[in-house]
Amino acid sequence: MENGAGNEKRPSDLSHVAMGSNMNLFEGRGVDPKSKRFPHCIVWTPIPCLTWLFPFIGHMGICTTSGVIRDFAGPYFVSEDDMAFGQPVKYWQLDVSKAINGKDSWDRSVAKASEEYNHRMHNLCCDNCHSHVAMALNLMNYKGSSRWNMVNLCFLMMVHSRYISVCGFLKTWLPFLLMVGVIITVVLVAF
Repeated sequence: MENGAGNEKRPSDLSHVAMGSNMNLFEGRGVDPKSKRFPHCIVWTPIPCLTWLFPFIGHMGICTTSGVIRDFAGPYFVSEDDMAFGQPVKYWQLDVSKAINGKDSWDRSVAKASEEYNHRMHNLCCDNCHSHVAMALNLMNYKGSSRWNMVNLCFLMMVHSRYISVCGFLKTWLPFLLMVGVIITVVLVAF
C-alpha cells in the first residue's frame, strides 16, 4: 500500500490484515491502533483474572464513526477513549452502511446508549459492557436486527475480531495457557 491522501477507504475489508505485522496494514480503513482510533468498531480488552480463566470473556466497547471508544466502565459511568481495563487488544470493524440510517444513525445510537448507561448500575452477569454495545446496535437496528445481546456479541467477537498485535494475542491467551500447563503438570506428577 502506498501512503497518500488519495487512498480509497474500505471499512469492511479486513480479510488480509495479518496479526503482529509492523506494516501499516490499517491504512485505508481508518483503523489506527497507535492513536487508538477504531472507526465503527467493537473493541475488546482482557479483564485480569477473569480472562485468565475464561479467555473468551473480556471488556467490550463500541466506537463512533470517527473512532472514539465508548465503554460502560462501571456503575453510572461510560468512559470515552479510556477503556476500563486498558487499551484494546482486538477489534471487529462493522459495516456502517448496515445501520438503519448509516453514519448518522450509528453515532446517534452510540451516544444514546452511552447516555442511558451513564444512569445504570453495572452488573457483571446481566447488565454490563456487552449490554451497552448491544443496546447501541439495537438502537441503530444494525443488520436489520434488534436482538443483539451480550451472548451473541461475545461469540461473534471471537469469530470476527482481529488482534491488533502479537502482544495483544499473548495478553489474552498466555495466562490461560500457563494455568492450564500448571494444572496438567500437577495432575501428571500426582498420578
